[in-house]
Amino acid sequence: MIFRGRVWKYGDNVDTDVIIPVQYTTGTDIKEMAEHCMEGLDPQFSSKVDAGDIIVAGRNFGCGSSREPAPLAIKGTGISCVIAGSFARIFYRNAFNIGLPLLECPEAQANIEEGDEIEVNLDSGTIKDISKNKALQAKAIPQFMQELINDGGLMKHIARQLNER
Repeated sequence: MIFRGRVWKYGDNVDTDVIIPVQYTTGTDIKEMAEHCMEGLDPQFSSKVDAGDIIVAGRNFGCGSSREPAPLAIKGTGISCVIAGSFARIFYRNAFNIGLPLLECPEAQANIEEGDEIEVNLDSGTIKDISKNKALQAKAIPQFMQELINDGGLMKHIARQLNER
């Protein structure tokens, strides 16, 4: 699976309260969550992001509470994937459970600039910065986790498997 998009860049320790403020986590409307995504760092984020864009961040992305609305809000904006130096473990699992791909690449934050156009290959973990004609290597996503992404998340993946029986 290959994604291509414009980069939105953030630093270390982007916590779930910044990704989606707590007052917007009680409902189930993903569009409403998306409207408030990243507003703690950039109040206009949701109106500027285009479908397919990519977030690049530093270490410990998604730290804080274990709220599933954080990756849901990101996915709801149309972000195709998040690349970070590292992820909080609960955020990592929640993201794959809802079908949001994450790539770990410690070098990405220092080498990719906001606004760069990049191409991400989930099979190989290759990140091509088209704007700079550079390539970085992230950890590739295992095949079974790519199936979760392709199916739209864990619940849809399980439903597909049950339907195939």
